[in-house]
Amino acid sequence: MTETEKAPICFYYGNGHLMELAEYPRVVLQPDFYTEGELKYLSDQGVQTLGYLTLSEDTGPPAPWQRTEKNPDWGGTFVHVGHPGWVEHVVGQAKAAMAAGFHGLFLDTLNVELTFPEDVPHLLTLVAAIRTEAKPAYMLANRGFGMLPRLAELVDGVVFESFSARWTDEGYAPWPPDVLEFHAQIAEQLLRLQLDLIALDYADTPGLTEFAIRRAHQFGMQCVVSDRALSRV
Repeated sequence: MTETEKAPICFYYGNGHLMELAEYPRVVLQPDFYTEGELKYLSDQGVQTLGYLTLSEDTGPPAPWQRTEKNPDWGGTFVHVGHPGWVEHVVGQAKAAMAAGFHGLFLDTLNVELTFPEDVPHLLTLVAAIRTEAKPAYMLANRGFGMLPRLAELVDGVVFESFSARWTDEGYAPWPPDVLEFHAQIAEQLLRLQLDLIALDYADTPGLTEFAIRRAHQFGMQCVVSDRALSRV
């Protein structure tokens, strides 16, 4: 696949653009941005829609499950993942997305091993609860490498966000060689788990885009290249 070919999935965090989204076999969308009628339109076009769901950060008002720390990049508040109120809140969001017409869910903010490693077992329990209680047809996880290999038993696919390229304060760039090698080691582990594998990279030039696509294919991954805000369709 070259950078001009249509990707197998679209990660889009804006609203509208139904006709463009209908060209993809699978799309990840923000549940609050689409009506049941719009989701039905996409479904009728043969598009599998996945609702975005954050599992370890909260962007809502103050709540008892919130920690004092915030995500420095996006501003969300970190949570105590095992708090019963948070579990009920997230499972409720998942059920609402499925009831609205989504075909599955995209699980984000799974890298708690980097921030609060004590929450890894709680996060696995939460993912299992979503699978059981919301009964999504398809679950796609963003990273979550600290939960492997157990995570592979609960989801259908894994997205390796920022596998080869990233965004920085100075713009978009490839990772340095040591990080690329570390990511390659993780990718080799993923290849043994019988999951759908997708690399989601960030680039703004043809050269960086082609680099990301080529490297993803070397490790058996489909590749999507977008911008930092995931605003491209």
